[in-house]
Amino acid sequence: MITARLNYWPDASDANENLAEGSRAYVSRYALGRDYHKLLRSRLQKLVERIETELGSDAKKFDFRVFTDSAPVAEVELATQGSIGWRGKNTLLLTREAGSAFFLGEIYTSLPLPPDRGLREHCGTCTACIQACPTAAIVAPYRLDARRCISYLTIELAGSIPEALRPLIGNRIYGCDDCQLSCPWNRRLSFTREQGFAVRNGLDQATLVDLFAWSADEFRQRMAGSAIFRIGYERWLRNIAVALGNAPTMPEVVNALLSRRQDDSALVREHIEWALARHVPQN
Repeated sequence: MITARLNYWPDASDANENLAEGSRAYVSRYALGRDYHKLLRSRLQKLVERIETELGSDAKKFDFRVFTDSAPVAEVELATQGSIGWRGKNTLLLTREAGSAFFLGEIYTSLPLPPDRGLREHCGTCTACIQACPTAAIVAPYRLDARRCISYLTIELAGSIPEALRPLIGNRIYGCDDCQLSCPWNRRLSFTREQGFAVRNGLDQATLVDLFAWSADEFRQRMAGSAIFRIGYERWLRNIAVALGNAPTMPEVVNALLSRRQDDSALVREHIEWALARHVPQN
């Protein structure tokens, strides 16, 4: 098996400043550009073709299958065994050169390859990622309660976000980077050279009100080719409604919520009512 990584950290507005500005929407840095699945799979395919060229007539004996977060493959564990990096206490893979700001991809192959020895971990006594998690989802070193993780809540969870966790989500509308932003190994990240990961649609500094005003057609058109597209329009509005509930109380915030109070989706209406109650005194 061959494991590879590709840096995604974009040249975008400062992540911490964006998190601190409650009227802005925060999107995980990996999702600001194009969907990584297709891009990384394409790169891995090119690597396979290069290997086939090098093998020449022996290529007939070379079977392979490419994966990029697209099957139940234990990517971090395999990358750890393959000397790509070590597992951090936030469960992500870490390297000295690229921190954790990269995607992993794998080539399962019948090609005989020399084994790697693995790397020693370099987290020491640091617990910055554990302390930084907004919802206390990292319950212990190397242990994550996905039910509390903001990435799970805003991306994978299809239904209602638990009320107790909504205030802790802040302005994060897609994913969360806090455990990475706090990690000392991510302090000197280099920007990716991959143009596909460049910021699209101004998502690194867009306001919640502006994004909440997108129609379903606008969402489909602007998010086409983005990892965000797969959560769909309903969850997009649900997530923004929660963030608007956590935003500073301003007329434009309240008016944005009121404008969708009769939304067709019961899920969206539920989160809007919760958000309005955070701004408008209830009788």
